[in-house]
Amino acid sequence: MATQYEIEHNVQFAEPRRGRRVDMSSFFALLNTLSDSDQSQHRPHATPTPVDHAHLFRLLQDQLLTLQTTSPDEGNRDFLEQLISGLEGDINDPPREIHGVSQEFIDTLDRVTKRRLKPEDDCAICKIPYLEDEYPLVVQLPCAGKHRYDLECVGPWLRSKGTCPMCREQLGKRKQIIVEDEEEDENPDMLYS
Repeated sequence: MATQYEIEHNVQFAEPRRGRRVDMSSFFALLNTLSDSDQSQHRPHATPTPVDHAHLFRLLQDQLLTLQTTSPDEGNRDFLEQLISGLEGDINDPPREIHGVSQEFIDTLDRVTKRRLKPEDDCAICKIPYLEDEYPLVVQLPCAGKHRYDLECVGPWLRSKGTCPMCREQLGKRKQIIVEDEEEDENPDMLYS
């Protein structure tokens, strides 16, 4: 059906893309409110509560439920059900703080070029083939499985949970460098000889 703009200007736009991706604007608005570092300076007593965190996980769960209802196959429905169930614990017993990764971490994820994608490759979350998009934004996570996702799909999960949706490996943690003391400290008298 044509929109009012199309009728008035006698134009016809290309067919819209398949509508399996969901709008996450309310999720990101709440996340920005919860993680805003300037907020603590302006309103020191208005810290996020566990109820706010539960609401954030509920928004993510609702979006995954929307994807699950339009899922193209049983395997995808089962995968989304696992993600939805994983969020249930965070909703019922919300953490004191969100343990997701930072936006800076997401911005530095390895991008997968269009040349490295095969026609049958698709996102495990939305199941839309990557190459259906003229400009796919596919990221490869630094987990052991090197799993790939549409950035739009995996971003909310990473920001709230901080794990790979498939293997649940914790992401964004800096590797600890263990500094060993050298043997110089064994004989302090040698310093002045």
